[in-house]
Amino acid sequence: MPALKPTSFEAEITWLGRVAPAGKDLRATAAETLTLSIGGAVGEAHSGVTRKSCVRVKALYEKGTEIANVRQLSVLSQEELDLIAQEMGLETVDPAWLGASIVIKGIPDFTHVPPNARLQGPDGATITIDMENRPCVLPGRVIEGHHPGHGPKFKAAAEGRRGVTAWVEREGHFAVGDKLRLFVPDQPVWAHLDAARAD
Repeated sequence: MPALKPTSFEAEITWLGRVAPAGKDLRATAAETLTLSIGGAVGEAHSGVTRKSCVRVKALYEKGTEIANVRQLSVLSQEELDLIAQEMGLETVDPAWLGASIVIKGIPDFTHVPPNARLQGPDGATITIDMENRPCVLPGRVIEGHHPGHGPKFKAAAEGRRGVTAWVEREGHFAVGDKLRLFVPDQPVWAHLDAARAD
């Protein structure tokens, strides 16, 4: 029996970007296509089969420990970006300022799609969602350079709306305008999740 359930939810790619490997900050450059290898988006700062551990997994590893790279891509929702901008008092928030790899539209409450869900493109290229991408102060610094006085508002406005991190399961290409089909794990929510989070 398949462990991943195809759904009727479909997303359209509205924006793609790359963060330069030697960039000064997390700012991305817009692209029309992304070539996806098992190591992530080719030529991108977050690509690689492994990476050094960071604050996301500090309860598990000492910072800088070599671990599998499940943070190859940063995927955001256009609907959630619009809500972030609205809460910050801005007309728009450019995904380049957030170091985004992929922006999609069409999946409600996208930041909370379950871990291990997949998004599959027309040529079979497939990415696996790792987990929610928690907001930090770094995008706020970039935003502040464009809209003085607004940068510090980012972290609170992006809470629960920052999208997800993801990794490449099957190689291929994504292009702006591509439709991605959502697959979710076919299992119930763990009955003890609330108790585990309370520990």
